[in-house]
Amino acid sequence: MHWTEAKVIFESSEPIMAGDLISNIFYNLDLQGVCIEEPDDWPHEPLDASFQVGRDYAVSGYLPLDNKTEGRRSTLEESLAILERENNIVSKIVYRKIDEEDWAESWKKYFSPEKITDRIVVKPTWRQYSPEKGETIIEIDPGMAFGTGTHPTTSLCIEMIEKYIGPGDTVLDIGTGSGILMIAAAKLGAKKVWGVDNDETAVRIAKENLQLNRIDAPEFRVMKGNLAKGIKRRFNIITANILSEVIVLLLDHIKGVMEREGILICSGIIEKNAGIVLDKMGRIGLETVETRSKGEWVTIAAKKNR
Repeated sequence: MHWTEAKVIFESSEPIMAGDLISNIFYNLDLQGVCIEEPDDWPHEPLDASFQVGRDYAVSGYLPLDNKTEGRRSTLEESLAILERENNIVSKIVYRKIDEEDWAESWKKYFSPEKITDRIVVKPTWRQYSPEKGETIIEIDPGMAFGTGTHPTTSLCIEMIEKYIGPGDTVLDIGTGSGILMIAAAKLGAKKVWGVDNDETAVRIAKENLQLNRIDAPEFRVMKGNLAKGIKRRFNIITANILSEVIVLLLDHIKGVMEREGILICSGIIEKNAGIVLDKMGRIGLETVETRSKGEWVTIAAKKNR
């Protein structure tokens, strides 16, 4: 399959925040494989000579070449123009056509082992890492699916799972992507973990990553589906690292798959949308037990009380 790499090279007085905001534009386009580059990360000469190596921040997203490509490009350009007006984030886009193999190699340069908590370390399959005593290693190859552990939305979810999971709990991961949250839950003691994603590629990659981590028992399964529709059982913990707009839709049906006193962990929420999600949780009878944030991203844990 062929893709268009859209590299957004930007300048901002708050580059970390700016990188998150630009990443969120790509996530709103329903894309996978977003890479954030910091100045010291540049492995090659920039594609545009007006930007100097070692000085620039960039976010790259990958647009599949299909009948939606032009529409996505237009939306990206319009959204970046809004960021420049409202947030003083100056940017320019460099487009490049690549195939899937080139895509995989292009972003792997920027993915290294990441210590998420005192216990959990996420390690890409192509990197070497010697674990310290007490560390649990998650081996991951995200392929074309979202979820490497390096993005704040994923690392916040893993932190929350570690805090709230109990021995023998059951877990449902909605929008599982690479399967990284399923693997974390299994390694932290869950006895049953299900994952659901509406993308067939993500389902395949999640299954491969489960096997890579030797999590292939019958109690661990991944399926193609739309949010929680068609799920007929209840779970102690549900994770949803997806867009806040989709979380709001999910909340209409979430209590039907939650055990009494079950915990819902929602991530992928930009700060300005957190109030919308919290308000909807309150209206359906979920009690917020904790919120955590990194940069512009918010993760919420809520409990079912009735």
